[in-house]
Amino acid sequence: MGKDVIIACDFSSAEQVFDFLDKFTGKKPFVKIGMELFYAEGPSIVREIKKRGHKIFLDLKLHDIPNTVKKSMSVLSRLDVDLCNLHASGTKRMMEAALQGLTREDGTRPLLIAVTQLTSTDQESMENDLLIKEPIDKVVMHYAHNAKEAGLDGVVCSPLEAGKVHDLCGKDFITVTPGVRFADGDIGDQKRVMTPQAAKEIGSDYIVVGRPITAAEDPVAAYERCLADFVD
Repeated sequence: MGKDVIIACDFSSAEQVFDFLDKFTGKKPFVKIGMELFYAEGPSIVREIKKRGHKIFLDLKLHDIPNTVKKSMSVLSRLDVDLCNLHASGTKRMMEAALQGLTREDGTRPLLIAVTQLTSTDQESMENDLLIKEPIDKVVMHYAHNAKEAGLDGVVCSPLEAGKVHDLCGKDFITVTPGVRFADGDIGDQKRVMTPQAAKEIGSDYIVVGRPITAAEDPVAAYERCLADFVD
């Protein structure tokens, strides 16, 4: 897997997501299936989108006791997704258990990455709500290091942190970065954001882009603009 743009298909029904994907005639964008769509349609939506030829990032952010996460990952491994995730704050033991559960009998598995801090979290909310007093950059790097030690393939982080994660964990440790917006776009509820071009320059491996594409007047053109800025 090389650099790519992942479209966040944050829709509430199969009808909505297929209406959207049908716009991409001849193209098969890498897509993210998050909680909203997965909870609305269940595992069948993953199978249907995979059958259409799309790579899939299953974004369910598991976070529970190690045994529960292990069993859940074992079930998710049957869906043949390309990438899935969990919360790094669940501890190294949980991440190691997840990896065990995700690995199939033949040794294959999807890539597994850990969420460090959500891009909607800033220093103030981390300190006041989570009682984490360390600088957010230090927390993200610590969580990334834990994920690396647990054997994971990479992390979800802000594009602001992607280059530092590579410096700490190596260039092959994947950085998947949401919080990407066009310079002339609305940042929505994100706090730590960056443009596709800047994310490319700082070292993001994959950018996750939702509303700037899905809510665009011409989603295909917006997707092509992202590709041009980030990949080409």
